[in-house]
Amino acid sequence: MKTHFIAIGGSAMHNLAIALKDKGYVVTGSDDAIFEPSKSRLEKKGILPGEMGWFPEKITSDIDAVILGMHAHQDNPELAKAKELGLKIYSYPEFLYEQSKDKTRVVIAGSHGKTTITSMILHVLNFHQKEVDFMVGAQLEGFDCMVKLSEDNDFMVLEGDEYLSSPIDLRSKFLLYQPNIALLSGIAWDHINVFKTFDDYVEQFRKFVASITAGGVLVYNEEDAEVVKVVESAENYFRKIPYKTPEYEIVNGKVHLKTEMGDVPLSVFGAHNLLNLEGARHICHTLGIMDEDFYEAIMSFKGASKRLEKVERKDNGTLYKDFAHAPSKVKAAVKAFCEQFKNEKKYGFLELHTYSSLNPVFLEQYDHAMDGLDEAIVFYSEDALKIKRMEPISPELIKEKFKNENLKVFINAEELHAYWNTLDKTEGVYLMMSSGNFGGLDLTK
Repeated sequence: MKTHFIAIGGSAMHNLAIALKDKGYVVTGSDDAIFEPSKSRLEKKGILPGEMGWFPEKITSDIDAVILGMHAHQDNPELAKAKELGLKIYSYPEFLYEQSKDKTRVVIAGSHGKTTITSMILHVLNFHQKEVDFMVGAQLEGFDCMVKLSEDNDFMVLEGDEYLSSPIDLRSKFLLYQPNIALLSGIAWDHINVFKTFDDYVEQFRKFVASITAGGVLVYNEEDAEVVKVVESAENYFRKIPYKTPEYEIVNGKVHLKTEMGDVPLSVFGAHNLLNLEGARHICHTLGIMDEDFYEAIMSFKGASKRLEKVERKDNGTLYKDFAHAPSKVKAAVKAFCEQFKNEKKYGFLELHTYSSLNPVFLEQYDHAMDGLDEAIVFYSEDALKIKRMEPISPELIKEKFKNENLKVFINAEELHAYWNTLDKTEGVYLMMSSGNFGGLDLTK
């Protein structure tokens, strides 16, 4: 089968391209910019475009599938050529469904926790050498590629994102998967640039639950009121399995899960991660993994990439980075950090980086998000606001919305870096929250 990727360099797109190459497909692609690690990984597989840009001449009538990434625009010249030739054009999730439509599809959805839960499930299955197809949005220890597609595996585990499918398909990605088994971890307004109201956003999850196949299974977080409302309002038939935060304690800085089989020591921390773990346990149970086998495997799970991930520093300072880029994620990460390091001086840095986070209306969602930290710092770039064509935001407004008068606010990278360099990283503990890079800050030194 011959496939062509329009915008092959994306984190999800390049993983799918590699998976198809490994499956024996002929893979080509284009992009106007490709960064690391996508560039090296595509080059290693021999599918890195020879030059950057869009080339309609690459689109030929013998291509079986054109896969369109979100980075491309509706007026993309390669897309126009594909339409002209009448080629089959897939969004990323639509193509994944085509690859898995004869398998049992397990879809992990929710505003927060879905990457970690999917990662936990895959870690446990891999530990016990249970082969499944999968797609997850973070790099995992022990996995070379974050998409796997085969002809003979019975199950496919998919991280279900509520964001748009492609520039020409404005459905939420997870609505294309039609899960047999699903999990819903939580609902907290995100992607305000697409879902203008909270109800618009919740509606995507109502549709997701309605898309569960007849007689399927939904594992859901019963501690989330919005999730419970969505589940209770569903009219389709499926089996409902609720989960909640399990009992645990912290002994000498290590989290121990309280189970019927005794205490289980973990390598991750935070109540939200314990909640994620319970969801993963229930999903694994539906896949035939008994509890004792789940606990045996989960002890060695060290977390998904950039989710409370410990950074190895040259000075041995204690620093964690987290992909927290939405209010609910920031609050969960800060709460976990403060609980884990009760007796240490705690520094928390947050970069407001996404369209939603830089929207004054959405900033209301960050109220008290940084409470509990000894030093709370928020950084956002005035240049980023200009690039996004957004109105300036004052540091005073940030303090007001966060309801934190002691907040330190930086609006340019140079000043942030100067402050960072005044801190002795061997004193206290540091939590760095961003989907960006704090204006190029090196967290390892």
